[in-house]
Amino acid sequence: MMGRHSSSLRIIALLMAMAFVLAACPGATSTSDGEGAAADAPSAEEEMADEEKVLTILYWQAASLPGPYLSGGTKDHDAGAVTLEPLANYDPNGAIVPKLAVEIPTIENGDFAEDLMSITWRLKEGLMWSDGSDVTADDVVFTWQYCTDEETGCTSSEGFLGIASVEALDALTVRITFDAPTPYPYNAFVSANTPIISKAQFADCVGTAAQTCNEQNTAPLGTGPYRIVDFKVNDVAVYERNPFYHGDTPYFDRVIFKGGGDAASAARAVLETGEADYAWNLQVEPDILRAMEEAGLGKVVASFAGLVERILVNQTNPDSALGDDRSEYLDGANPHPFLTFTPIPQALSMAIDRSLISEQLYGFAGQPTCNVIPAPLHYASTANDGCLTQDIEGANTLLDENGVLDSDGDGIREYNGMPLKVSYQTSTNSVRQKTQALIRQWWSQIGIETELINHDASVFFGGDPNSPDTYQKFYTDIQMYTTGPSIDPQQHLSTWICSQIPVRENGWAGSNIFRGCSAEYDALSEELTRTPVGAEREALVKRLNDINVQNFYQIPLVYRGRVSAHLDTLQGVWINGWDSEMWNIAEWRR
Repeated sequence: MMGRHSSSLRIIALLMAMAFVLAACPGATSTSDGEGAAADAPSAEEEMADEEKVLTILYWQAASLPGPYLSGGTKDHDAGAVTLEPLANYDPNGAIVPKLAVEIPTIENGDFAEDLMSITWRLKEGLMWSDGSDVTADDVVFTWQYCTDEETGCTSSEGFLGIASVEALDALTVRITFDAPTPYPYNAFVSANTPIISKAQFADCVGTAAQTCNEQNTAPLGTGPYRIVDFKVNDVAVYERNPFYHGDTPYFDRVIFKGGGDAASAARAVLETGEADYAWNLQVEPDILRAMEEAGLGKVVASFAGLVERILVNQTNPDSALGDDRSEYLDGANPHPFLTFTPIPQALSMAIDRSLISEQLYGFAGQPTCNVIPAPLHYASTANDGCLTQDIEGANTLLDENGVLDSDGDGIREYNGMPLKVSYQTSTNSVRQKTQALIRQWWSQIGIETELINHDASVFFGGDPNSPDTYQKFYTDIQMYTTGPSIDPQQHLSTWICSQIPVRENGWAGSNIFRGCSAEYDALSEELTRTPVGAEREALVKRLNDINVQNFYQIPLVYRGRVSAHLDTLQGVWINGWDSEMWNIAEWRR
């Protein structure tokens, strides 16, 4: 029991200590009139007016540093996001919104070059660091120099890939020049992964000196609504209202960002006892969280980005009798004996009840989906939404009409004389095994027999060239796991072109795991690399998604999210899967 409540107990102790400090502040004295009654006692209204407004946030993985540049953990990015800010953030819908910038540079407003080689950002006027000093374009340039110095050991350096230079055109204007045409230029200085840091504060912390700057690393100056007043590594960060904040005055006087414990105790501290305002990343069974919610103190919320749990349909023949040619593409000469006949995988998809899987097995953290690119919303296709309704009868009719029949009455259909028996593998995970069991039951109702296989995740997702059980080798007919795009899906979509098909000669290193090849897909993927952000790019992404889904190379199941919780009294929370969950903490209030 002590382990389950240890996080909550630490919170109580911390808050009690704060209350004691406040009570001991100068001026908090009382006198007696000799009969035990306090003289000049404040009224209840005055006490409420003087009460400090404290926001308590629980991250059961404690922050090691408050920032993204020397530590790659989400907990560290989020602890930094309370005070550090980028030029722009992603909102929960995937839209880019200005933060320190006046507006988002586009081709239309002239700040994104038509040749896609440079982008110009303009800072808001009057920005100040949390010590009252001015923020300038030199701080933006310095942040790039700091993180791209190889000896700094910057853990967010991928955000600056492809940049040839960053220069200050004047005190409030920054131009980024790329080393090649870049249709999506919004990686550097966008999101909590690459915020701006103070040149004056970190000037002596570039390169090998970075790890030695303890004061700067644990108390960075920020431009956000709160500034750090105390940070204890792997324990707690304490913030106060930033008097130099460029937005509306934030509601809370103090923020406590507390780490430690476990996901269940963090959830309990919000949902059952109300000792904390917000709890992050609640990797707890949905039924348990629902039961906690019944206490009526708080709510569970989910943040969604691009993760999709889906089935991959092998386009090659995985028969072990083929020896070295097993699951080899062989330039299209080794197709799967029946899964490349479109009506069969189409029937497999139609037979699945995605809503049931999502509701029963994923709960708060799942939504049924028919797309491999489910978000941002402006990239999500609506052309495949029919899959949201299970249709066993329609699947049987489709197979009947295409001559895929049970000719011998054994309950299993045949195609070209081959019984429809599929092997279906995934990693060992209780949710995945329950998903497999449901799908096997539904497929049996349309005359398809399924063998279920699961492998330890370290083996399945490993790269052992001697193991037959890795997802890259794909020695089964069907397999299932999760991946998803970043905020711009170009790179994710490019992994499914023909040249990315894994082959024996390169150790199965390609990322087109299902081994599907479409000349149309390849051509559109190449076109996407030259198409800037806008309606034309959105249409290309949707078409690429649809080719993949409508060829049934992949069968999407569940759009997966991450779960947190907050008190009902905490207002303004808009949980975000594309950026830090702290991205709009300036708007949180009671």
